Amino acid sequence: MQAGQADERAGTGEALIIRGRLLWFDGDPEFEGEAARRFIEDGALLVREGRIAAVGDARDILSQAPRAPVADHRPHLVTPGFIDPHIHFPQTQVIASYGAQLLDWLNRYTFVEEQKFADPAHAARNATFFLDELIRNGTTTAVAYCSVHRASAEAFFAESEKRGARMIGGKVMMDRHCPEALRDTPESGYRDSKELIAQWHGRSRIGYAISPRFAITSSEAQLEVSRALVAEHPDCHMQTHMSENRREIETVLSMFPDAKDYLAIYESYGLVTEKSLIGHCIHMSGSEWARMAERRAVPVFCPTSNTFLGSGLFDWRAARDPKRPLRVALATDVGGGTSYSMLRTAGEAYKVLQLNGQSFSPDQAFHAMTRGNAVALGLDDKIGGFFVGAECDAVVLDARATPAMAHRMETVSSLDEELFVLSTLGDERSVVETYMMGKGVKSGSAS
Repeated sequence: MQAGQADERAGTGEALIIRGRLLWFDGDPEFEGEAARRFIEDGALLVREGRIAAVGDARDILSQAPRAPVADHRPHLVTPGFIDPHIHFPQTQVIASYGAQLLDWLNRYTFVEEQKFADPAHAARNATFFLDELIRNGTTTAVAYCSVHRASAEAFFAESEKRGARMIGGKVMMDRHCPEALRDTPESGYRDSKELIAQWHGRSRIGYAISPRFAITSSEAQLEVSRALVAEHPDCHMQTHMSENRREIETVLSMFPDAKDYLAIYESYGLVTEKSLIGHCIHMSGSEWARMAERRAVPVFCPTSNTFLGSGLFDWRAARDPKRPLRVALATDVGGGTSYSMLRTAGEAYKVLQLNGQSFSPDQAFHAMTRGNAVALGLDDKIGGFFVGAECDAVVLDARATPAMAHRMETVSSLDEELFVLSTLGDERSVVETYMMGKGVKSGSAS
């Protein structure tokens, strides 16, 4: 049976077999090498009720469920669905805005666009586009910043629930240094966030991220209520930005003159924990890296936005010091980032690290997009790998999707080379199908 005929059944209680060249990781290839990689040339996933019931050689899986429909994706690769841990939902029409660095870019483009999300209809329309675009690119989980408006978060969560997607998001909190139309107050930011948590966190496959945008746009009073939210909801994530741009750092430290460095500001408000996702972290001291590691906070590497906005080059080696390696996440950061594709993002990460005299192997790239980001989010017991009980989020990849890729693949003789072709030349055209809880969803999304 063809894939399109079979994949609808996995979410209805019936079994489904997804067949292809299975690739996943159950360890970290940066420290464990090829031993961390799992690859089955002719493999299969047995899916029941949206979860993986068995994984192994196709012959064995087919014998376990001989009447189950088969979504046969050979000769394509099947990997866990991609995870994007830092993306801005209200910035779908900000992407590709010309010629500014961070603070000017926010004022000239982003804050103008985000004001439109006060309109629930505008937010709902953009939520549909946003989820469609993630699915087209093989992204099955994302951590999204919404706008300051409660309606934007409600639209994002409602659309995510409709798709059955595992998504995390939060209403941005901003009470200064932004247009009046984008300001909340410490009181309203706390109240709206708390009510959204009560309504959405843990519902379906949705999680909440407490979201003070960054120190420039949150007053001391708002950082204090952020501390309260983090303490009251320890199972929620917290997301913010830090040390992206040198002018930003200078501005922040002038606003908090008693802080010894940028990280110390967030530390003083209890915002640096193992649930903290801190975007960028480019211009960091050794002390900041060490303190982040002590608290198990997660720096989020956003290569396309860091180069597009001229912010700087992420220091992977410092973050992943073997003596105290951090859980580093890799993300698109749309709309400062220039692509929704995690494949393109991995390719740009390779280039950024090359410029820093560092390396990023194909295994590291695919681990980062899948299990590595799941570990960073503390969700590796649910997503990011192929194991019994996992939620069956997966992506089917064609390394010959374009003429240039097919031409290059004529000379490829190893899996490593194929993965590098995908992470260098691949994009949404390489995504044959995207599965969420065992249901093929790319064919049903806008394209």
